[in-house]
Amino acid sequence: METLGSQTMYSNPWISVREDVVRRADDSTGIYGVVDLPDFAMIIPLRNNMFHLVEQFRYPLGLRRWEFPAGSCPADDPVTAAHIELREETGLRAGRLIHLGTVDSAPSMSSQRGWIYLATDLTDGAPEREHSEQDMRSAWFLRETVEAMLTSGEITDSHTVAAYTLLLLHERRGD
Repeated sequence: METLGSQTMYSNPWISVREDVVRRADDSTGIYGVVDLPDFAMIIPLRNNMFHLVEQFRYPLGLRRWEFPAGSCPADDPVTAAHIELREETGLRAGRLIHLGTVDSAPSMSSQRGWIYLATDLTDGAPEREHSEQDMRSAWFLRETVEAMLTSGEITDSHTVAAYTLLLLHERRGD
């Protein structure tokens, strides 16, 4: 597919929406709407079979949701971003980060990609949250509790669900 032109339809510091004119393989043309969001790093803090989750109000849903800590990052340095987001949102510092995989948020409409990390050898500290995260809470949960939250619909964040799946596959391989 070839991009013939592109026009930004809306933009703010967190999101932009563009409309591209494209030429398909059969030489026909059409449009494609693309939502550009910053890439992100997501961290799974694990200690003694317990996970550290964060909860915050998600405005588009009108609900508070539990998730693994995450935040925006440049594609060329997701490891640094993972360390920063973990510290900011939970106060934890990771002695070890293991890359579990990469996810594409919604590849049919968005360019956003995410890097998923397992954080171990954790040291406690005070969170350093951004102003927009002032309503955030965090807590440790047993693995069984997290799995119950996933199956009951208490955890619905697609990135968290994907991250947990990558963790299970990592554990199954015995890495």
